[in-house]
This record gives sequence, C-alpha cells and structure tokens, in this order.
Amino acid sequence: MAQSLSEWLKTHGIVNQPKVLHNPDRSLLVTESVQNNEGELSHQGALTVFTDPYTGRSPNDKYIVDYGNQSNLWWGDVNQRMSPEDFSNLKKRLMGYLSNRPLYVIDCFIGTDPAYQLSVRVVTEFAWQALASLNLFIYPGTKHTEEPDMVIFASPDFFTEPQVDKVKSRAAIAIDLHQKMVLIAASKYVGEIKKSAFTIMNAILPESNVLPMHCSANVGESGDVALYFGLSGTGKTTLSSTPDRKLIGDDEHGWGDNGVFNFEGGCYAKTIRLNPEHEPVIWKAVNQYGAVLENVIMDVETRQVDFNDGSVTENTRGAYPLTFVDNIMPSGMAGHPNNVFFLTADAFGVVPPIAKLNPEQAIYYFLSGYTSKVAGTERGLSQMPKATFSTCFGEPFLPLTPNIYANLLRSKLEKHQSDVWLVNTGWTGGDYTTGKRMHLPHTRRMINWILSGEHINASYHMDPVFEIAVPDNISGIPEELLYPEKTWQDQQAFREVAEQLKYDFDENFKKFEGFL
Repeated sequence: MAQSLSEWLKTHGIVNQPKVLHNPDRSLLVTESVQNNEGELSHQGALTVFTDPYTGRSPNDKYIVDYGNQSNLWWGDVNQRMSPEDFSNLKKRLMGYLSNRPLYVIDCFIGTDPAYQLSVRVVTEFAWQALASLNLFIYPGTKHTEEPDMVIFASPDFFTEPQVDKVKSRAAIAIDLHQKMVLIAASKYVGEIKKSAFTIMNAILPESNVLPMHCSANVGESGDVALYFGLSGTGKTTLSSTPDRKLIGDDEHGWGDNGVFNFEGGCYAKTIRLNPEHEPVIWKAVNQYGAVLENVIMDVETRQVDFNDGSVTENTRGAYPLTFVDNIMPSGMAGHPNNVFFLTADAFGVVPPIAKLNPEQAIYYFLSGYTSKVAGTERGLSQMPKATFSTCFGEPFLPLTPNIYANLLRSKLEKHQSDVWLVNTGWTGGDYTTGKRMHLPHTRRMINWILSGEHINASYHMDPVFEIAVPDNISGIPEELLYPEKTWQDQQAFREVAEQLKYDFDENFKKFEGFL
C-alpha cells in the first residue's frame, strides 16, 4: 500500500502541517506566490521574485557527506566534507523548522532517458520555488506512489547556526550521495536546487558508462547533434536556442550508449541584457505567464521588465519549461554528437574565436575548463570578469575525481568520431578593459559554418601561442578576427598576455598529473 504524503513527511520529521499543496498546477502556484507576497506579475504574466542576499550559487557553503568509504570522491575546496552525524543533526533542525508551516511538494523526474531516469521530490516553503522546480525538472503532473529516488528539502528562511551545525555561514547546501538527499538552508536562489540534483547525477551516472555533462545540446534537421559546454554566461543557452535547430536542453545532459539525453524539463537562462533580436527564443519564453524571473527590475506602474538593469545582480535568471519553446526535441533525446563546442569567455582577449582541437587537445581543454566567471553567478564576484579554470566546465558540480569524466569523454569521442571545437565568446582586440565582447552574430556564423558543413574543405593555420588549428577564413567573418594578434593595437602587449595565459594553462594542468 502506497504511503500517504503526510506519513512520508512524518518519517522525515515534518509534522503538523496546516497546508500541504502536492503537485498543484502552474496557475495555483502563481496565485499562491502573489497572495503570499513572494513575487509580482510582470505586464506579460511572468512571476518576478527576488532572492537577495543570495543572488547566485554559494559554493563555499556546499558540503558532501563523507562516509569514509568513497575513494573516488574529489575532496577539496568545492566538495567539503560533512560527517553523517552533522548531516543528521542539520536535517533534524531543518525538519523541525518546516513543521507547522505550509509546504509545497512537487513530484518530478530527472533524466529523459528511461534507462537512467530518477524520481525527484522537492519540498519547499515557497510557492515560487515549487513553480520554478516544476518548470525546470521533468514534470508529468502525477504523484509518486513509491519512495522517490532523490529528495530535496529547500528552506530559504531557515538559517543555520555555524557553531551548532558545523558550517561556515548561515547558509548550507548539504548533499548526501548515499541517501540521494539534499538540504538547502538560507538561500532562495533556485539554482541551488537545480545544481544539487545535477551533482547527484554526476556521481551516479559514470557507473553506467554515462558521461554527465554541463552543456546545452541541439539537433539539426538531418539528425546531427551538437553539444555546447561552458560555464554560466558563456552562451550555452543562447547559442543552442535557435529557430533552425531543435533544442534538446540548455544546461545538463548525459551521453550514454544510446546517445545524448537531457536531464531537465526546462531552462534556467541568464536574462541580463536579453535582446529580442539576438535571442528571440529565450525572449519569448521568459515573457509569458508561468515563467519565473529572478532578480529582474520591473517598473512599479507599468510592470515592464528592464532586462538591462543589473542593479540587483548581473545574474538575473528566467526559469521556464521547454514547452514554452517552439522548436524542441519532444523526447529530450537524440543521437551521438557530431560536433562538440567548448565555450570560453576569454577575459584577456587572446584566445582565437574558433579553433579545431585534436583528440589530446580536446581532453586538455576539457580538463582545463578555462573561462571567465561572469559577475553575479557566484557570491562575491565583482563587476569585472574573473579568469578561472573550472575542471570539465563544471567543477562546482563534480563530486568524482576528474579522470573519471575525462576518460569517459575520451572513449566516446574516439568511438563516435565527434569533432571538438574551442569557441571564444569573450573578448577580442584587448582584454576586458580595452577590448570588446565578441559580436554574437559573428559567433553564430562561425558555429553555423561548422554545423552546415561549410568547413569540410577549409584550410587552417596554427595559432602561434596555443598551437590549435584556426580556420584561415570564414565567409561573413572579418579576417583579422581569426588572427587575434591583428585585433590588438599593441602587438607586444598581446604576445605578453597570450604567453602568460598559456603559462597559466600549463600550471593549472599540473594538478591533474596525479589523476591521468
């Protein structure tokens, strides 16, 4: 006999609920959010909310339970240890807080491939977080009749006591990989819910020969699949959301024996300076009833949203289901990738705008994960981009040692003969203080040059610093753009900056010597 939700909550220590809404529809969640003063509707119907003071992920507050028998876990600054006892004590205090409070419970799934799909239950005290979870996960609208595979308890108004809970601040994102359970305290930022689920998938899928990936994916009319790796702000969602290719997903995928599959049922797009001309798909999706907009500024009288206003954060977000996108892959699944793009926002302006990588270079750049963290995606970042190396383009979400993911990628690239490309969506003509951002239409043109097959007979020259193959010319692209040094006024300065970055690459790669 199936356990009732009330009984299930009691088994976790949550009692005496005055109201529990279990799988409410989107309209009811919007109504609850407004009535609870959690957010306001824009003139086009999107729900606008604020998550301050946590307007991005809080990586210093992330913990993984250490049972002492997991030799493949990658401990360090990203994956901090928490004892099972401390996790249990934190859970008891958090469950006590959630007792006697109205709750919103969403039953959903993660993973479109039935072979690897997990059931997920999200329990939260905010209606809008339930709505965002409904948007982002795979939501069939049916209640789980058995114990869910994964449970996420989100309590944004519960603040830890660092000395009592053995944590660093009032916030905590604690993940128990064995129980597949997540406790989120203090942060309203819904990215913590989403990325915690991703972390669990990153831990368990490699056992099934599935490479979990922090990437977007789309597919052309001929069935050709493209992957777009990159950190937040590098263009994953923008470059994969195009009218001419079906979107598989915008952020989290697995690459298994059957091909590529989406983890999610929605998108979590950056919306700062969103442009309807350059990003029509995202613009339409976030500007409709049922979408959730985080930390955007809205005119109090007209309720018009100003997507150019980053006064709260540069990390403004829109959470919407894939059903809000016209051109999607309904199954969330496709074949093996023909092309793999590594997106990097080079803050120094010296990386070529596009280059073809050989197999060894592909692993080198995959493990390096070079990019620039964009202001607002994490707490504590300034307005200026920060050059960083994020292993596998997703270090904050990788619980296992990097060699596991690199070896999986190596074997799949070899087996399926996928082409790998490095794409700079960052700066050109100088660094972030003297140069300019790559023109989005130029980046789209270079990627379309590859996806259309125009590149097949192309000639290449070797970049003198990074020793990667750069096309000699691409129709519609200014020739000097393909020769980064020519875009700088000070050639000597370019060489000094480029050589320093290459040195930084090699120094960073030394940390993998013990794994490879």
